[in-house]
Amino acid sequence: MNRLLKWLRHDHLPPHLQAVVKPIDALAQEMDGTLAEGAEKTAGMRKLVEAKDCFVRARIEQDEEA
Repeated sequence: MNRLLKWLRHDHLPPHLQAVVKPIDALAQEMDGTLAEGAEKTAGMRKLVEAKDCFVRARIEQDEEA
C-alpha cells in the first residue's frame, strides 16, 4: 500500500467534504492496486494529495461565500 494513501482518507471529514475527497480516494486506491511502485506512481499520488487539498479548500471557500 502506498504511504500517501493515508492523506486521502475521508471518513473523518464532515459529509460535505467527504463528497469532495471520496472520488479522489477511489482513484488513488485504483491506481495503487494497478500500478507498480516507482517514482512516477509516487509523484502521481503526491499530486492527487495536492489536488485533494485544493478541492477541499475550494469547497470551504464556497461554503463561506454562501
